Amino acid sequence: MRKHIIYSIAITILSVTSVLAQDKDKVQEKEKDSVLGTQTVHVVQAYDPSVSDAFKIKGNPSLDDSVTNAKKIIQYTIFSVPVASTFTPAKGKASGIEKTTPEKLYNSYASLGLGNYINVLADFYTSRALSRNETLDIGFNHHSSQGGINDVELDDKFFNTKLNAVYYKRDKYMSWGANFAAQHQLYNWYGINNELFTDDQIAAIDEKQSYLDFELGGNVAFNEGYVKGGDVLIRNFSDGLSSGETNVVLKPSFVFPFRDEVITTNVSINYLSGKYDRNYLTEEELKYANVQFGINPSINLMVNEDIAIEAGATLAYMMDTENSESKFYVYPNVKASYRILDEFVTAYAGAEGKLIQNTYHDFVADNPFVSPTLLITPSSQQFDIYAGLKGKFLPTVSYDLKGSFNSTDDYAFFTSNTNMETFSDIEGYMYGNSFGVTYDKLNTIAVSGEVNVEVSNKFSIGANAAYFNYSPENLDEAYNLPSIKGTLFSDFTIGDKWFGGASVYFVGERKDLLSRYVSSTDLTVEEVTLDSYFDINFNLGYKFTDKLSAFAKLNNIANNDYQRWANYKVQGFQVVLGASYKFDF
Repeated sequence: MRKHIIYSIAITILSVTSVLAQDKDKVQEKEKDSVLGTQTVHVVQAYDPSVSDAFKIKGNPSLDDSVTNAKKIIQYTIFSVPVASTFTPAKGKASGIEKTTPEKLYNSYASLGLGNYINVLADFYTSRALSRNETLDIGFNHHSSQGGINDVELDDKFFNTKLNAVYYKRDKYMSWGANFAAQHQLYNWYGINNELFTDDQIAAIDEKQSYLDFELGGNVAFNEGYVKGGDVLIRNFSDGLSSGETNVVLKPSFVFPFRDEVITTNVSINYLSGKYDRNYLTEEELKYANVQFGINPSINLMVNEDIAIEAGATLAYMMDTENSESKFYVYPNVKASYRILDEFVTAYAGAEGKLIQNTYHDFVADNPFVSPTLLITPSSQQFDIYAGLKGKFLPTVSYDLKGSFNSTDDYAFFTSNTNMETFSDIEGYMYGNSFGVTYDKLNTIAVSGEVNVEVSNKFSIGANAAYFNYSPENLDEAYNLPSIKGTLFSDFTIGDKWFGGASVYFVGERKDLLSRYVSSTDLTVEEVTLDSYFDINFNLGYKFTDKLSAFAKLNNIANNDYQRWANYKVQGFQVVLGASYKFDF
């Protein structure tokens, strides 16, 4: 067999060599012909190649080899020889893990605190599991003080009590909930300039004001389908001087598939209606009412794992049903983020806008000393363009730096109401001791930053600060808006028993206008500057058991006699001592 293979290889090499030699001779002859002269070639017939069937090798060739022998069976045995070993493994011991007793969780707690200025703090909360998929949460909180601020002639006591209940149920295809809240507040318009009034005038002032708030709401979320869910809110807000307001908000949300993406569409319907018993300058009843319709379609685009874009717009339509006016608005809604360096550096930017439904309820939440004569109209934030960087310096240090520019039509400024002391039969809020609302277009440039440090699970500290540059269109100043704000806060735990926290608030200077009728026709106006202030607070607690703990709260530790609003001084150094108790109910 080997001889046959060798002969075949030799014959093949000789044949290839002969063919190559003939090809070489032909090439040399053609080169000689090209040197001697030229020739003319006539093509008689076009080249028409064809492919003949190739010889196909059988897929399973038969093997007929006379020298092929059957495999010989080999039989063998293993002779095992034992080997002596002196190796002895060292005995190991599992390292111990420090075991901590998990904190027992209770479904209810109650706390009570008492302090100077006869401050009272009370809280109660319970969460009941009605079934495997149903829960009911009930909360109650109260904060009151009997007053006693230095150099204040009028009553300065206040209280704020709120009760809320939330029911929540989870089903296979949906989850839904309902909530109810009731709140009662009492405040006094005590911010008068004592030098302008006699004792008899001060005694004749009825400075008390109270607010009642009832809310009924609900929410639903679907796990499948085009309807994502929605929220509904019905609120009735009133005060002790015959003012009332009703606000109904409906916000359904839908999702629609589009190619490989999903379009989310949020719809809103906001109805507002209210009235006051009188105008500030006249006794004529003041009413307001409007309804807003909004739609906000948006789509989330994941360019890659580092770049995300949300593109959309907001369309809004407002009907002023009281004045028979209407207006259409279009706002941008674009957001983008780019992860530059894993979780350490992420750049983000956006341009947004919205139609803001101003309400009597929201104005009272910001400033409880407003008068019940406010002109209510929506504000239109045409755009809010922002960009920033966020991420982590270290695994335990996070940051967020942001710059923005926004423009708002009909921005609501709080301004002091005119002192009407020279007029007869006036209300208790007409002595320059209440605030109204003034609207103007406002452009704002803002720069802000925030840093949070998680030193450990027992200590954290953070800070934020913001600078604002305001440019109102018609007003001389952005009244009662500070240009600088900042906060420093910390939480800590010492051992298994002690816990606490601290916070420092800084608010920069603000300006306001104080006006006064010296006579029925002579009006004086003065611009005042409210000083900046620090407010330092500290709280400390001690756990006697896993159920019972005591706490101490120290507020305004520096005893600063600052004014949050014009002529409204705050309480000085405050100490509140109390206890909390956890239990299963």
